[in-house]
Amino acid sequence: MEAIKKLELNKIAKIILISLLGTLLLTISAKIKIPFYPVPMTMQTFIVLFLGITLGPKIASMTVALYLFEGIFGLPVFAGTPEKGIGFVYFTGPTMGYLIGFLFAAYFAGSFKYDDISVKGLINNFLKLIFSVSIIYILGLVWLGTLIGWDKPIFKLGAQPFLLAELFKISLLLSLTPLLLKAKKLIKII
Repeated sequence: MEAIKKLELNKIAKIILISLLGTLLLTISAKIKIPFYPVPMTMQTFIVLFLGITLGPKIASMTVALYLFEGIFGLPVFAGTPEKGIGFVYFTGPTMGYLIGFLFAAYFAGSFKYDDISVKGLINNFLKLIFSVSIIYILGLVWLGTLIGWDKPIFKLGAQPFLLAELFKISLLLSLTPLLLKAKKLIKII
């Protein structure tokens, strides 16, 4: 009985450690940015999909949720913090929809089964990652339109400048997918 408790504690400790490392990756990726208005271009979408593929839907979503809570409670983990404010006030700014979209994207990216590296497999994997990242942009654009007004060029401000960069990030993830799936087997938690 005690051995089972020890295994459970080890599993919990491993999940916490992996989640904290994931939030650190998200924070670093938020600080690698190209300033656009009203939404900066960062490497966060890459890391969100990376976490999904590597950790699976539950741990990846939990990691993103932990990251969001860190930011909401005032840690300077978001792209524009601390210079543009911190905490809940920053969270409810122009990027809130994108940040919430991270949760869903990590879940979906982690839920999909990724195919082999044949041409058909690459196309399927590409479409799965496009679907996952699209959720970020859909929620981001809905929130941005609600916040700044639908009379503004929402798509031009909140998606168009980022599309080419997203294709690059997804291409990079596609090339890394076999390695990420091997890493997923090594750190198998649940």
